[in-house]
Amino acid sequence: MCGFTHKAWATFPHDIGMKEENALEKAKETFTEFLQASHLRKTPERYAVLERAYRSEGHFSAESLYRDMQTEYRVSRATVYNTLELLLQSRLVVKHQFGQQEAQYEKVVPDKVHHHLVCTGCGKVKEFSDKHIRTTIQARRFAYFEPEYYTLYIYGLCSKCRQKKRGKK
Repeated sequence: MCGFTHKAWATFPHDIGMKEENALEKAKETFTEFLQASHLRKTPERYAVLERAYRSEGHFSAESLYRDMQTEYRVSRATVYNTLELLLQSRLVVKHQFGQQEAQYEKVVPDKVHHHLVCTGCGKVKEFSDKHIRTTIQARRFAYFEPEYYTLYIYGLCSKCRQKKRGKK
């Protein structure tokens, strides 16, 4: 990664205190640093993808981001996919693979740590936060390993799918 270090992830636990309204400005600064360190061009299209990703709520796919951008921006599908890859490398977005669904992305807001409940029946994803889980994981030290981030997925059946399953018996 060209020696690039994301300031928000430089120490674990996360940089608590970063407000969500400042997240886009911080992300632009971080992305600029990343592009410069990687000797990549700072194009308006790349920043448009970053901005759209940071203005989205929740999870989004590359295709849905591309479709949403077509109303305001002239960006190619390849630009969206390639920029998402750069945003992953710069740790400004994370990529989730929930079961068999297409990959989902979401912006990184360090003080908004959450986990995911994934229904194996319908594929629905629900986010939840648990201070005890977060504190336990962040306090954990590993020999010869320095964590940068983590994610937690819990797979099971949502109440609707559980109900359907019971009705079939």
